[in-house]
Amino acid sequence: MPAEPSTSSDVDANPLWGDDWPEVRALWPLEPTVAHVNHGSYGAVPTPVLEEQQSWRDRMETNPLRFLRRELPAALVAARAEVAGFLGAGPTSLAFVHNATSGASTVLAAFPFEPGDAVLLTDHTYGAVRIAAERFVPDRGARVDSVHLPLTAEDDEVVDAVLGAVHERTRLVVLDQVTSPTARRLPLVRLVPALQERGVAVLVDGAHAPGMLAVDLDRLGADFFVGTLHKWCCAPRGTGVLHAAERWRPVLRPLVASWGEDEGFPLAFDDTGTEDPSAWLSAPRALRVLEGLGLDRLRRHNVELAVAGQLEVAAALHVAAADLPRDSGVSMQLVPLPEGVADTVAAAGELQDRIGEQAAVEVAISSFDGRGYVRLSAHAYNAPADYRRLATDLPGLL
Repeated sequence: MPAEPSTSSDVDANPLWGDDWPEVRALWPLEPTVAHVNHGSYGAVPTPVLEEQQSWRDRMETNPLRFLRRELPAALVAARAEVAGFLGAGPTSLAFVHNATSGASTVLAAFPFEPGDAVLLTDHTYGAVRIAAERFVPDRGARVDSVHLPLTAEDDEVVDAVLGAVHERTRLVVLDQVTSPTARRLPLVRLVPALQERGVAVLVDGAHAPGMLAVDLDRLGADFFVGTLHKWCCAPRGTGVLHAAERWRPVLRPLVASWGEDEGFPLAFDDTGTEDPSAWLSAPRALRVLEGLGLDRLRRHNVELAVAGQLEVAAALHVAAADLPRDSGVSMQLVPLPEGVADTVAAAGELQDRIGEQAAVEVAISSFDGRGYVRLSAHAYNAPADYRRLATDLPGLL
């Protein structure tokens, strides 16, 4: 039987946050009978942000023509400026997209590859981004290369491996700021300038970075950056950003051609046909909710809790702390599963669903390099009891 769920009244269940944790937990309308330790996949939207989104929808439905034609353009400019400021970028350097995957597809489809050119990925690259590369790049006669990065590789090893895989026809390298399947940061502060010095453009997949990390896009200096705000920023789903250095903005167009085409970057991305813009317009409210909790405090809490949860689950699976892959700066952590368990993507998905249905614990199970892993996330609404519950039930489900 599943262990008893944590509740918002259980103050002692979250000593890492403090006495106000029940009030913080109450901001999220999550099922109280389920342990939600997979924020990294789809995020979770606080009630004040959902209310903000509904207010935009109500405003739109009161007079759709007035809103979509006369009010929306200025509202999107204002929302984009606030999001850009949060990410350390200028307001005209950033466009709204629906998610990091659509942003990456936009770059890969527009990048000026020539026959014989190559794009370089790592074996930590998010699966949907790899699929996008395999669709768009060969159409121009270019190829997709990949480099292996050991899970526990030090930064020096990562830099050497990536630079060693670059050749004279490499035009673009795709690097994750925080890898999705393996929950580790790549040393972008070293790799981005080193690659650009070699004449290679860099696309940073920052799907997990906004909110989890303090992102400064101007300082990062990548040619392209795509990020998702519905993960760690807790914006409504369908809120992503595409940032581009000035030299690349003229070549970027939305994947869907529509009335905004002549506006260029970023305005062309605002008008790709009739759709619900309320998620984008509500993103600033999500940022304010997190800022109201104290971003430094929130990030410290999330990292500490993810590490504590990692140790709890590892002990239940008899995995020594010394054998755990860990990045102490991120709020997702891995626990290796026994050999032969969830060692393929399909098997990982099956186990993830079984844990959700039988233990009422929503957690990510990933597969990397032939090994299955539990990927634990932590956000403001989590407490140690959530990970203890998984630790109690998981051995019996393997």
